[in-house]
Amino acid sequence: MTDSSSQAAPLNGAPDTVRLVADYVVPGEGRGLVIAGGAVDIGADGRITAVGPEAELAASEPAPSRTERVGGLIAPGLVNAHAHTPMTLVRSVGDGLPLDRWLREGVWPLEGRMNPDDARAGMLAGSVEMLLGGVTTSCEMYLFEGALADATRDSGARLVMTPGVIAALAPDGDVGPRIDEIAIYHQSNHDPEARLHVGFAPHSIYDLSPEQCGEIAARAQKADALFHIHLEETQAERDLVIERHGASATQLLADHGALDGQVLAAHGVYLDAGDRRLLAEAGAAVAHCPQSNLKLGSGIADVPTLLADGVGVGVGTDGPASNDDLDMWEELRLAALLARGSHRDPTVIDAALAFELATRRAAAAIGLDDVGELRVGAWADVIAVDLDHPRMTPRRDDTLLTQLVFAGAPELVRHVWVAGERVVRDGAMVDLDVDEVRSDAQQRALRLSS
Repeated sequence: MTDSSSQAAPLNGAPDTVRLVADYVVPGEGRGLVIAGGAVDIGADGRITAVGPEAELAASEPAPSRTERVGGLIAPGLVNAHAHTPMTLVRSVGDGLPLDRWLREGVWPLEGRMNPDDARAGMLAGSVEMLLGGVTTSCEMYLFEGALADATRDSGARLVMTPGVIAALAPDGDVGPRIDEIAIYHQSNHDPEARLHVGFAPHSIYDLSPEQCGEIAARAQKADALFHIHLEETQAERDLVIERHGASATQLLADHGALDGQVLAAHGVYLDAGDRRLLAEAGAAVAHCPQSNLKLGSGIADVPTLLADGVGVGVGTDGPASNDDLDMWEELRLAALLARGSHRDPTVIDAALAFELATRRAAAAIGLDDVGELRVGAWADVIAVDLDHPRMTPRRDDTLLTQLVFAGAPELVRHVWVAGERVVRDGAMVDLDVDEVRSDAQQRALRLSS
């Protein structure tokens, strides 16, 4: 896979615009469409100005200041709709335990020793892992929000930061000060132009009360921010909430006005028809995390039924302690395979839809309307995939997207741009010493577990 510039960088401080040329381009318009001999133009502001066949773009004016022929296939960066990325520092702990014991006995004791510098190191290591695998955006639910934002500024990734609210960590369960803290953080730091979006993330309705969730949702709605919550992940969780409150968690959220704004529900494995109706009517979305749900034995979310009922769906990895990686290629593939197997129907999620669940639809699920597809006006969050890799051999035009979905892997990603800025070149980070990042994370992880 080549990477060459046909023109020198612009002189005299002229705006730097670029045309990326590849053997194929996956555009934002035309479901499942792949353009042979395609190109993407990126403006000086980091947004896409044109997408189409190179011959057509070459005839248009004005021409970009430079052209880069990257070969292979250009596609939108993948979007991780639900993650706890600093958990790279506790990767793989507690294996074999169900969710409640996995949290209490495996994860929480180690996370309780974390400080902001630890969280920053874990986030940076995970952000590098994602970028090298073609993931340009992640939606994070975690504490230490400032440290996570610092880490992604260093890596160059796009971050949807939803600071966590956990009643179990609050003095006497009073989360009011934490909610105020997040509101102030949103007001001071929410800046899409700087690749940082800020929301609110109550952990769950089994940790917080319905009233507390309603209060947090009201603050999120006032700020026009994402409300991000774990919902109906396990049967035990569902049974506990119904026993405690007499209704499902989804119904309780609706009753307390928590579904009135931008809502992302992580997991959604045990949603019944009534729950799905409430989410669909509210325009809410589910973050589907198939590998984590399988590893913890939680179950399988019924994605085809969610989509048929009008619920938005995006794919995520969950945390690297329950996955145990941040590989979105595995997730989008599992999303399709599990749906086909559980419905006994190979047509329920085709390759084009599976890819959308990890790009355009995942972006929509986390509240972004200008990320996840290659179209004019969208941010130039772009990946270039190697088509000469054995996994993509033989190459056939009519099956290329299917091959990308069912044979795609992080090692195929050669180049990555976020907002038009190249952050990965020839499979390596441009501005970070990966060995240094890894060593720091390793030492901190060992300290947490000692």
